[in-house]
Order: sequence, then C-alpha cells, then structure tokens
Amino acid sequence: MVILALAGVGLRVGAQEKPQLKRPHDVPEERPVAPPKKKVKGPRAVGIVQFSSNGKTTLFPVAILIEGRFYDASVYKADPVPMALEGGTVYEAEEAGESQGLFTVNGALHSKDAGSANPWMGTGSFLEHGKEAAKSTRRAEDVPVGLDTTSGDEPPRLTRGKGSKAGTTGDSGSAKAGSGSSDKASAPGSEKSGGASGDSSGKDAPKQANPAAADETADQGAKEQSGAGQKSAEQKPSDQQPAEKGESYYRPTLRRGKPTQAAPDEAESEPKVGQGGSQATTSGAVNIAVARLVPAISDAGGPEPQSYKFFWKEGEEDERRKQMIELAGNEVRAYVVGREKGAIPAKPAAKTGASSHKSAGKPAQPVLENIQFRAFDVWKNNQPVMILSAEAHLSPTVGMTAAPEIYSITLVARTDIYGNLRKLYSGVTDKFHLDVTPRLELIDVVDADGDGRGELLFRETTDSGRGYLIYRATGDKLWKMFDSLGE
Repeated sequence: MVILALAGVGLRVGAQEKPQLKRPHDVPEERPVAPPKKKVKGPRAVGIVQFSSNGKTTLFPVAILIEGRFYDASVYKADPVPMALEGGTVYEAEEAGESQGLFTVNGALHSKDAGSANPWMGTGSFLEHGKEAAKSTRRAEDVPVGLDTTSGDEPPRLTRGKGSKAGTTGDSGSAKAGSGSSDKASAPGSEKSGGASGDSSGKDAPKQANPAAADETADQGAKEQSGAGQKSAEQKPSDQQPAEKGESYYRPTLRRGKPTQAAPDEAESEPKVGQGGSQATTSGAVNIAVARLVPAISDAGGPEPQSYKFFWKEGEEDERRKQMIELAGNEVRAYVVGREKGAIPAKPAAKTGASSHKSAGKPAQPVLENIQFRAFDVWKNNQPVMILSAEAHLSPTVGMTAAPEIYSITLVARTDIYGNLRKLYSGVTDKFHLDVTPRLELIDVVDADGDGRGELLFRETTDSGRGYLIYRATGDKLWKMFDSLGE
C-alpha cells in the first residue's frame, strides 16, 4: 500500500513537471504605452498682422488661450495694456500654416472710437523669414554738444539772402550791400559816436546814427547786386528751398512771409477696409491698394508651425469649384424662397378661384460675383475642407426697374468617402438680416489651440459691429471655438 501511494505521488509530480504546449497567439503581446499627448493650456495668443500698402506693419489681437479657455485678447488683463500687446512679445506670422516671419511688439495704441472693430493695435517691427535683422550701431560724440567751438559755434547773424546754402549767394550780396552802405553812411556816424569803426570781416556791424536811412541804402544796394536773381527767387521760392525728405514740416523755423511747403497728409493709423478688403476713404473714393492680413501666433512652448496647404490633382480643383458654385446657388435660391414665404404682404391678395391654387414660379438663377475659393488640409489626412465666399444677386427679369438686392454667402464643405460634397456650414445673409446671420470673410487657417489641427479664422460683420470668429471643422459641421462679439 505504501509503495502504491508513493507511485501515485510520483505520477502526479511527473505530470506537473511535463511542459505545457501553448499556441503563440493565445496571449496577445503587450504594446508599449504611448506617452500622452501634451495639451497646450496657454498662454497662447492669436493675432492678425496687417501689411499696409505704405510698408507699415501692425498687429490686431484676436484671442488668447489661458488654461484651455479662449478670451478676448483686446481686453484680457488690459491694465493698462492688454497682455497680448506687452512690449517685447514676439508673434510668428503664418500663412496657411507656413511661417512668414516674426513680428515684435514695441508699443500699443488704443482707438478712441467706441465702435471700432480693433480697439487695440500693436506697433512694432516685422522681420521676414530667412532674413537677418539690420544691425544699427551708435557712435559716441568726440566732443560734448556745446563745447565744440570749431564747427561754426558763432553768434547768430541775420542775413537777407534766401538761398539754400548759407553764405554763398544771399550772404555775399548782403555783405556787399552792407559794405557799400557803410562807406557812405558810417563815416558821419563814426565821428559822432566816438570814432568806432567796424571789423573788416563784417561780423560786427557799426552803430549807425540814422537807422532808417541805412536800411534804405542797404536795401537799394542789395537790389542792385542781386538783380534778376532776386526776382526769380521771389517768383519761385520753392525752387531755392527744396524740402529734404527727412525734414518734418512742423519743425519750428524762423522765416518771413507764408510757408512755401504744403502740410503733408497724415497717414491713418488704421485703414478703413470695405467689402473685398479695399481701403475706403471718407470722401467715398476707393483705394486700389489692399491690406494683406496674415494670422500670427505667440506661444513660448507651443508646437512648431506646419503647413495646411492642399495640393490638387490636375483638373480636380476646377471640378470642385464648379460643384461649390452650384451648391452656393442652390443655397441662395433657398434663402430667397424662404424670405418670400415668411414675408407679410401689406394687403392680403384676394382669392380668385383657380388662380389661388397656382404655385409660385421657380425663382431666377442667382448670379455669383467676387468668388473666392480656397481649400486646406486641416486634418492632415489629405482630405480638403473647401471654403467659398461670394456675393450673389438674382438675374433681372422683364419689367424690373429697381436694382437687384445683394446677398452674401459663405459655404464650407468637405468630401465624403464617395467623393460627394458634404455641407458643413452655409450662411446666406443680406444687409437687412445681419442680426440673424452675420457676414463672414475668411482670413486664413491657423492652429489656435496648438493641437496640430487647423482652425478657420473669419472676420464677421453683424448689425452690432465687427469682430472675429474661430471655427473648428468636424465631420458634420463647424464648431464655434471663439467669438469676439460674444454672440
């Protein structure tokens, strides 16, 4: 019995020591855990750099990201200057996500207009990408100002000449006139005054007994010496006094008569941009020059900029453009039909039997103008998000006397897996319904929150003013991330 028990134990031990065969795919291999993606919490500021036609660059603050939440950068911690416009802040201008250069804020200006779209504006210098900053050196003066007596530090001397170079034409004429008058009128005056004689150089003029007579004699001598040169100078004073480019008109100067130089036109601090980006003046004239607007990002620890450009295949862009124009025309037509159905007539139309059952005719085909079509790869998956903005009006009909009404449309769409358009946003409005649907103008795409995806930056116009919008494109619609008007 003991032997059998020991044999049974030995069998069990042998069974346990026998290796178990396992399939290699029964237990899945553990993948290394990917490090969590760092979420940018800010501060990360979004602004717009404006390149004017006169070469000046300014910056408008739009939004600032603090702890994952957007705030209006023009009012955030404005004590007394907004945080986004503090001196020394550097913004990187990005066009379609590609770096264009660096803008360094040097100062901030505040608009006195309560309804201004940009109450704050940053001034500074812009350094284009790939260029080096100009090195400016200052040289110390050899002799302190006021102690150098070798470079003409003499007492002031009154001259009658109007030449551009002192002491060449006018001074020589006046000196000759003064010497001639002194020969005739200074001798009697010198005997009466104690025999004082003037210096041969003519620097110190002698005291004359009869100032009126001396002035008349000097004037007559000066006229005789100058001759026709003085007359031509009086007729064309601007030819002998050319204004230097660096000289300011308002610098105080001592002169006789009226100024010959007209006051220069003061440059506006903020150009007035009308529809289509053209600068409009107060007199109604429209300037051809268009201000270029480029988004800019200021973030010390944010990700590097990346391009959101989309490269079309041959012939694909024209096809998508036609599809977007057709879809935009349908949206405008639906908007007009909806307005006609919701309009309340002044007088109810009388029902006349069968005519009351007739449906209204199909509206005319809308005509689109000023079309702007752009596409971006905001998701970095080679799937474009297309944006079309245009102005539309219905084609005139027979007997139509009034001017056609202008509509504004902004359309955003993407392509689905079948290659068809999928509408993400459609905004049709007119000047009477800006309170319901604002008019949107695309500025560019920008990575507003630093997550690597591109967001769409728009400028909006409502009945209450103008502001900025930031939208994120999702698979079904545009999701609003920031609205400076708070609507």
